[in-house]
Amino acid sequence: MKLLVTGATGFLGSAVARQVLAAGHSLRLLIRHTSDRRNLAGLEAELVEGDLREPSSLAAAVRGCDGLFHVAADYRLWVRHPRTLYDTNVDGTRNLMLAAADAGIERIVYTSSVAALGLHADGIPADEDTEVSFDNMIGHYKCSKFLAEEAVHHLVEKQGLPITIVNPATPVGPRDIRPTPTGRLVLDAANGNMPAYVDTGLCIAHVDDVARGHLLAFERGEVGRRYILGGENLLLREILACIAEITDTQPPRIRLPRAPLYPLALLAQVWARVSGARVEPRLTVDGLRMSRKRMYFSSRRAEQELGYSFRPAEEALRDAVEWFQENGYCS
Repeated sequence: MKLLVTGATGFLGSAVARQVLAAGHSLRLLIRHTSDRRNLAGLEAELVEGDLREPSSLAAAVRGCDGLFHVAADYRLWVRHPRTLYDTNVDGTRNLMLAAADAGIERIVYTSSVAALGLHADGIPADEDTEVSFDNMIGHYKCSKFLAEEAVHHLVEKQGLPITIVNPATPVGPRDIRPTPTGRLVLDAANGNMPAYVDTGLCIAHVDDVARGHLLAFERGEVGRRYILGGENLLLREILACIAEITDTQPPRIRLPRAPLYPLALLAQVWARVSGARVEPRLTVDGLRMSRKRMYFSSRRAEQELGYSFRPAEEALRDAVEWFQENGYCS
């Protein structure tokens, strides 16, 4: 089959593209002409330039394809112009889905995020049916992914598009070239730049396991159904301790209260805005607000219905740290 993958120049998308090739499919990639193409090295793929925000540029990408993995997204917790998140994540997703429908693509996997799902205040792992509403969304990234998933559900229900939804938890591993917000956390810890931490938790999954989950969803997933592709639920303190063991350093011992950090986060955002910084601040107001709940998730549905499985978080963190070290990111 000829399968189209978006976002393959990025972290998760490049892993999905490799899974597609490993499964014996023919690969086509939709990329922007400005994209960093380092993650495409060694991939045997047809490249088509286009932009999710420009519907007219998508017809050539979807033409002749049997299936689609829409992985591309603008994943930033702070951005100077929030509208860009909605243009790409919501409108861009809708543009691509409609183009795929016009081209007669038979099978689509849309990469949403656990950011669009609900959480439990007591830390019990959430699942696909945990109650949630738009009012629960914190920050523009989460809002954009929530609205994008709503748009996808609408296209499935009203127009019959053959879309299965996957909700990755917190992917970690090699080829995080930007890096992503989570990758920056791992890199900062590996470089000894995290002397303290807040009390929160994350669901850590190896990026290659999440990518394999995409292929399983393509092969076995039910149209209109969502599947969490998660991993091991760990406290941030435990994650940092694991990275310290990998790098043979001392983990941070100081747990910080959140309240004094909000003014610092606000100042960091103001400075990023006025200075024209191209990278988001390491400390953001939305990041602090999100950390108030432990972001724990269950992959039981994907395990039972798709055959999904995940390796220990330590392997994901080790592969991430080693990749950063081998590629000159670590001091």
